[in-house]
Amino acid sequence: MTLGYCTNIHPAETWAETLHALDTHVMAVRDRLLQSGEQPADQPYPIGLRLSAIAAKELLDGDNLAKFRDWLAENNSYVFTINGFPYGSFHGTRVKEKVFLPDWASQERVDYTKNLFSILAAIAPKGVGGSVSTLPGSHKTFHADEAPILENLISMAYFIEDLSQQHQLDLHLGLEPEPLGHFENTAETLAFFERLNQRAKSPTIIGNRIGLNFDSCHFAIEFDDAAPSLDAISQAGIRLSKIHLSNALSFNPADPTAIEAIGKYDEPTYFHQVIARRPDDSLERFLDLPVFLAAVVEGKVTPSDFAEARVHFHIPLDAQPEPPLTSTHSHVEQTLAWCKRHPTACQHFEIETYTWGVLPGKLQRPVEEQIAAEYHWVLGQLKNH
Repeated sequence: MTLGYCTNIHPAETWAETLHALDTHVMAVRDRLLQSGEQPADQPYPIGLRLSAIAAKELLDGDNLAKFRDWLAENNSYVFTINGFPYGSFHGTRVKEKVFLPDWASQERVDYTKNLFSILAAIAPKGVGGSVSTLPGSHKTFHADEAPILENLISMAYFIEDLSQQHQLDLHLGLEPEPLGHFENTAETLAFFERLNQRAKSPTIIGNRIGLNFDSCHFAIEFDDAAPSLDAISQAGIRLSKIHLSNALSFNPADPTAIEAIGKYDEPTYFHQVIARRPDDSLERFLDLPVFLAAVVEGKVTPSDFAEARVHFHIPLDAQPEPPLTSTHSHVEQTLAWCKRHPTACQHFEIETYTWGVLPGKLQRPVEEQIAAEYHWVLGQLKNH
């Protein structure tokens, strides 16, 4: 397996800003891992890169890509995956639903993703290949027409296939289900891929080049246990392109102190979808944490009707929020345990706690310290299972 962390944790929208983050934060994390022995000194360091649409275009200009190849060689590093979900600004501004734009019905999303694969084809190691993660087609509130989404994904599969053949690389795209995405849970994922395969003339190419980015935070929020979900996805022949190791918040809505505590996580940058489960296992979805909190204040929902609620707010893998809040860390443990039982199912793994800049209180540590601690936690889990 190849394990990295996603550089979307570092604010960077231009290529110059991205390279600066690599030079400073990423190399600092690598050095910490070298000192601890968790990164072997004789092996290159794997990088999970985030490139905005602007940065991707700039990297393809002139000799920037050649210079970046030289930078990777000089720093004994390589890129094995790119996060291609957020197209534009991802820090310091209201992201929320904008992270789903442009969606897969648009040519802009197609062109951006082609740029990412063109970059990967030039820099990814042959033995490791390259993956790009992306949004699950669209967002439910956009009421997108699925037909152009399917056609664009099929076209992308052929583009990736051609690049893979030309460069003798295993390249693949991973669609990432997210709460209230066009498809968001195990059942909707299976149904979407069935429709995609029915539309495609060559299901084999789809199966090789279009797969799933399984984000453990997102599936935990859906109350989809890891092992049954991963079993169903694999049995359906859906490729596990990449696994995002990430953690969600959990709380008991019937506890007034938990309602008060979860309010501290209401911040204006990212979507923090809430899914609440009743004792009969039925679910109710809320577009965002402030929507849930407003519904409680206005009496539109009765919190005591729910046994548990989970929030899309990524918490460091090695940490826990202060009680009465807790997290879905057991879902990440179950995901890693499943992967140990199925060692060939997925080769690309990425730690993805992009919320560092908005973490409240004691959860926020120096960023390199946090990332190194998350690596340590993951590697410890892999040893224990």
